[in-house]
Amino acid sequence: MRNVTFRQLQIFVEAAEDQSFARAAERLRISPAAVSFQIKQIESMSGFALFERTGRTVVLSDAGTALLGYARTVLQALQDADQSLTALRGVTGGRIVIGLISTAKYIVPHILARFQAEHPGVSIHLRDGNRGEIVEALERGDIELAVTGRPPDGTDLTAESFAPHPTVLVAPPGHRLVGETMHLPSALMGERFIVREESSGTRQLVDQFFRDSGVPLRIAMTSSSNETVKQAVMAGMGMALLSRHTIGLELALGLLRVVPVEGLPLMRSWFVAHRRTMPLLPVHARLRGFLLDNGQRVIEDLEAGYHAAFAPVAAAPAIAAPAIAPPARDAKLAGLTRPPSPPVPSRPPLVQPLRGSPWPVDPSAAPVRTP
Repeated sequence: MRNVTFRQLQIFVEAAEDQSFARAAERLRISPAAVSFQIKQIESMSGFALFERTGRTVVLSDAGTALLGYARTVLQALQDADQSLTALRGVTGGRIVIGLISTAKYIVPHILARFQAEHPGVSIHLRDGNRGEIVEALERGDIELAVTGRPPDGTDLTAESFAPHPTVLVAPPGHRLVGETMHLPSALMGERFIVREESSGTRQLVDQFFRDSGVPLRIAMTSSSNETVKQAVMAGMGMALLSRHTIGLELALGLLRVVPVEGLPLMRSWFVAHRRTMPLLPVHARLRGFLLDNGQRVIEDLEAGYHAAFAPVAAAPAIAAPAIAPPARDAKLAGLTRPPSPPVPSRPPLVQPLRGSPWPVDPSAAPVRTP
């Protein structure tokens, strides 16, 4: 294995991750035959078969699985060394791979935009997922920094908080619990809830809240997407506990309302995490410092901007659709002979405005089906 090259390790890692020589060849812009040849070269040097071939797919052997971790470490170390030497000329460039839990995608791009305005030469690559996926990627070294809703477990990782992170209960505007009255948790008895998947940090927080309150959690739907959860709440399928930072736009537009309940909001913090055993490169350290120093201010500016831009729209009254009275029933319908059909009345528009919608529908512009 002493004579294995960087290019051979790169080809091996691509083939292992894709489980296909053809897809690895396409990514690396070489022929499948070249991929197969380089793999055979590594197998010859190691004395082990690295893949088990089954038709058009390949699966790592035990030896291949063992080699994969070391190959990733070597490639990452070479990349880190290259960036470290580049950074000696100052933080004018470089590449950052940052992971973020799916909830953080509503705030982190705004923070990164301000960071990149100060460091335009820095290339940023985002990777999002649920908490478990991001922590695993950080431990493997696939990402250099991670933004999470609570500090990751494990002695190899370290994290610091940079902003408060409230979780609130939301419902559609016409829900019975919406208003200024503070409710006890028992008021949620019998309500249906839209929740995230079990591996998400938000779901763990929701489960803990209902256990502590003694109220059974009645699940109407589970989704791995915050957007789907919000849409389901707006559609009236149920209520949801969501990060306050994921619903700023919907609250400003009046599409969702926060329900006041004792014990809420649930307060957490936003954390930026990295590997304790791997020193940060200057460009990574600069971004981490930017998050710690400016993250909370950017979030506050973002929410203030939503309120300022959309509060007048949310306050505008909706225009109700015109009411159409049904035609009177003809008394002759009770007889044996069928009377002539009455004139077809004009129909209400097919598209009705949502209750509290800031976008009224013009009845004259709505399409009408002909009978």
